[in-house]
Order: sequence, then structure tokens, then C-alpha cells
Amino acid sequence: MIVRDFNIEKKTDRRVADQRWESVRLLLADDGMGFSFHITTIEGGSEHTFHYKNHYESVYCIAGEGSIEDLATGERHHIQPGVMYALNLNDKHTLRAQSELVLACCFNPPVTGTEVHRADGSYAAAE
Repeated sequence: MIVRDFNIEKKTDRRVADQRWESVRLLLADDGMGFSFHITTIEGGSEHTFHYKNHYESVYCIAGEGSIEDLATGERHHIQPGVMYALNLNDKHTLRAQSELVLACCFNPPVTGTEVHRADGSYAAAE
């Protein structure tokens, strides 16, 4: 059994931050679960374009408001507590945070914890 406390882990190297967002990776590839699980906080008023070409991601909104835009279709969806979205087609998207967003995220394949976004908004493929 794996038990971790977000309040403790956010003070360790499991907390990864980039421009206007941070993610606390509670489960990583080396935990052997087949997915990684993160609590990600997006700064209000920020906009981020991601394209996870090598990963699938599902996201559940815990707090805040914003929107996600599918860049292939231009379709936008409102994000608020209770809304889930899944990037089942490795969708290139823009996430906009009206207010601070707190999101629970799962990645498959799991991330290792050391990934950084590349120029195209993706993470490198898992080795």
C-alpha cells in the first residue's frame, strides 16, 4: 500500500514548478501503478498550451474556473469543480485559468517526475 500526504509531498522534490503552474506528483512511474497521479495548481489569469504526444492525461477540476480549447477543432469547454476532461487523442490544447485552478491529473504512461515541457508542449516519451 502506498500512502502519501500532499501537505508533506509539496515540500519535497515531488513538487515540480514551471511558468505559472506547479504540480505535486503523488504517484510516479517507479511506484509501479501503471499511471502517475498529480495535484496541479494553475495560476489564475494564465494560459498554457500543451500537447502530450506520448502520454494520455485525464484531469478532474477540484477548484477554480477556466476553459480548455481543443486546438484541432477550436472547440472550448468550461472548466469548474466537478468537470473532468480526458485527452484521449493526445489532443493539443490550451488551458486558460480564469481563477486559480486546482486539478487532479493522471498520466499514462506514468511520468518519472523529472519531465519538463518541451517547446512543443509535450513531454518526451517514457524510456
